Amino acid sequence: MDELKKLDAFAVNATARGNKVDFVSRFFAPKAGVDEDPVTGSAHCTLVPYWKKKLGKNEFVVLQLSERGGKLYCTDLGETVRMSGEAVTYLEGYINV
Repeated sequence: MDELKKLDAFAVNATARGNKVDFVSRFFAPKAGVDEDPVTGSAHCTLVPYWKKKLGKNEFVVLQLSERGGKLYCTDLGETVRMSGEAVTYLEGYINV
């Protein structure tokens, strides 16, 4: 983490082609106080277009390989990425407008 903190970047995405899924990822943001985020939807909004170009497809099954880990189902819709998967609830609340 000390080496990642030296980089001129808010965060670092690491990714590779998967064996049993389309691709795998990890997300590190130690400058933001998050050594490794367990499952990062926002990171996959940049990774999906990258892998779309590499693999020539729009739909992906992805594993984020953190300690807790997570499986995501992502679709590139052009301007947006649709994402679903299983999640661990850590916060529930209500917003009144």
